[in-house]
Amino acid sequence: MNRDEILKDILNRKAVAVIRVQEAEKLRKVIEAVYKGGVSAAEITLTVPNAINLIEKMTEQVSGSIIIGVGSVLNASQAEDAIKAGAKYVVSPVFKKEIIDVAHKYGIPAMPGCFTPTEIQNAFEYGADIVKVFPADILGMEFFKAILAPMPHLKLMPTGGVTLTNAGDWFKAGACAVGLGSALLDKEAVKNENYDKLTQNAMQIMSSINSHFNK
Repeated sequence: MNRDEILKDILNRKAVAVIRVQEAEKLRKVIEAVYKGGVSAAEITLTVPNAINLIEKMTEQVSGSIIIGVGSVLNASQAEDAIKAGAKYVVSPVFKKEIIDVAHKYGIPAMPGCFTPTEIQNAFEYGADIVKVFPADILGMEFFKAILAPMPHLKLMPTGGVTLTNAGDWFKAGACAVGLGSALLDKEAVKNENYDKLTQNAMQIMSSINSHFNK
């Protein structure tokens, strides 16, 4: 898929699991568990031990059923390594032009993290495919509404502040997709290998999202 096709695919899937598990051997089981519950985009962060090799393995193993990206990218070199390993989109907690440049060089979407209206618009003008509003729990849904009123052209994705029950509300506020970390990937469930809990969480989140679109 090209960049536009990948972007469309992510928007259709609506939810991105932000995976920060520290036990690399649990990664595939975590991804499969949330996929079973309906969350089929997984952002493997570079805080995961041996993340680049794991991205390569996961992209080979899950085929097209789950779209694998890379998160917590802080520079161009990290982005390039992850893309060469198979990442289909690049997510960063910050806005750095060099990261967007590398992503677009390889024909995949870039999702920089931004916080202020000016930063968000600057990222858009530089070519960000989706702007990750982070940390969204500090800004809240009213911020999305306020930003999108004068700038409806923006594609905004909250990360932080999205819960099992309010995911649909973020779309109502104008989000194009949502990023989900701790709310989806319950630390105790991962620690105890309770993968059914992760599946249930994913189902609850997708139910919240679908309830918004099925009104």
